[in-house]
Amino acid sequence: EVQLVESGGGLVQAGGSLRLSCTVSGFTSDDYAIGWFRQAPGKGREGVASIGSSDGRTYYADSVRGRFAISSDNAKKTVILQMNSLKPEDTAIYYCAADSSRVLLLLGLWDNWEEYDYWGQGTQVTVSS
Repeated sequence: EVQLVESGGGLVQAGGSLRLSCTVSGFTSDDYAIGWFRQAPGKGREGVASIGSSDGRTYYADSVRGRFAISSDNAKKTVILQMNSLKPEDTAIYYCAADSSRVLLLLGLWDNWEEYDYWGQGTQVTVSS
């Protein structure tokens, strides 16, 4: 059974930083895709960043490029989302998602939430102005 456990959300002032972690278990292969998505009240689910576990290639939304960084520690099966220079518009519930294949990344579908089969429970990020 694949499980994703997120941690690291919280309240921070604008300009501050937060670090989200997603620990993955249950994959039988080391070649999978991990993505971070977010959903603000009244809005749809938005892709933030994704990474391929085997090649480390990263993908970012334009709204976070240069401020957020996604990385993976395959030995610990943990994916980190480092969020810097946070803005009030970054306030949302952040979800970790996984798919057992990197194909969706190669097809340019990294930000399509429907392509991911497994989801964490979500963690709240609130940025005050």
